[in-house]
Amino acid sequence: MWQGQRFRFQCRQHSKARPAGAGRPAFAGLLLSLFLTACTLPAYPEGPERGSEPVRLEPDMMRLDDGFLLPVRRWTPVQEPQAILLALHGFNDYGMSFDPLAKSLLERRILTVAIDQRGFGETEGRGRWHGEERMREDVRQVLRELRKTYPDTPLYLLGKSMGGAMAMTVMSNEPVPDVDGTILVAPAVWARDTMPWYQRWALAIGVRIAPGRTVSPEGLSIDPSDNTEMLREWSRDPLVITDTRIDAIYGLGNLMDQGLAASGALKGETLILYGENDEVIPPRPTCRMLMALPDQDSVDWRFVLYPDGWHMLTRDLQQQRVHADIAAWILDRETRLPSGMERDRDTAIAQLCD
Repeated sequence: MWQGQRFRFQCRQHSKARPAGAGRPAFAGLLLSLFLTACTLPAYPEGPERGSEPVRLEPDMMRLDDGFLLPVRRWTPVQEPQAILLALHGFNDYGMSFDPLAKSLLERRILTVAIDQRGFGETEGRGRWHGEERMREDVRQVLRELRKTYPDTPLYLLGKSMGGAMAMTVMSNEPVPDVDGTILVAPAVWARDTMPWYQRWALAIGVRIAPGRTVSPEGLSIDPSDNTEMLREWSRDPLVITDTRIDAIYGLGNLMDQGLAASGALKGETLILYGENDEVIPPRPTCRMLMALPDQDSVDWRFVLYPDGWHMLTRDLQQQRVHADIAAWILDRETRLPSGMERDRDTAIAQLCD
């Protein structure tokens, strides 16, 4: 989702949009703007046929089966890594957003690999939505290559915000990747059926009338983090997308629908992190996710609720607490987390949803 400064904008994507004001999603301003400015659904960018190119993981690039190139960033410990982490960024962000977390994990000999997902960062077709299934296949291919490169090292998948929804759908659909665990950081599960009708209606009209129109983050007041220095630097980063195509927002909405729907089918050991001050992904869809998750006797998932946490948990002022929890869980999935903020389902629902 949108990552960044203290945003003041009339139109803003819903990745970071938990309404300014407790009950109203920040995405409302964006959707109403689309409706007021305003048939078929948009088509995804076309590329070579899938499977026509050899898949290859290079030091700073991943070549996919359709020839598409994903930039790859690595944070490699000096000693042999104890674990490998593939990190998926949020909407309009890119792989470098994991720099604080990755540097912290180096101390525990965890190698972090972050890609720029298709349509973001330095990829071709930047700003376009390339389709959820194609993006999921990208993740599967990167994971397969990492598993081949490090066959004897535990492999983990981490998704932040939009990347969290992507990870959820990857891990709930066949073929399920061969990973040792999944980490969801403020996953984007703000599905359409958790939004007011006028937001759904406005987006549906906007994507059909003006799919290529861009909207800028001006007017909505959203605090994605309490780390103002980081937000200022983020806002100046030229690889962060600010003016966003309507069809990309629509594609994100599809992915969030799928992410919430995938909650009940999640497979494998999973760590879920959420901040009580999140103004991007509202509590309501997060509560829906909590209630839909499988029984913990059948699927081993754990939930951490940070009272002082915001949406950008790995870059907030209390980021070291989050980093320590992630590292501890990766190295020992049975361990007690250092923050002491883990909650069972009933406690989390009572604390967050009431």
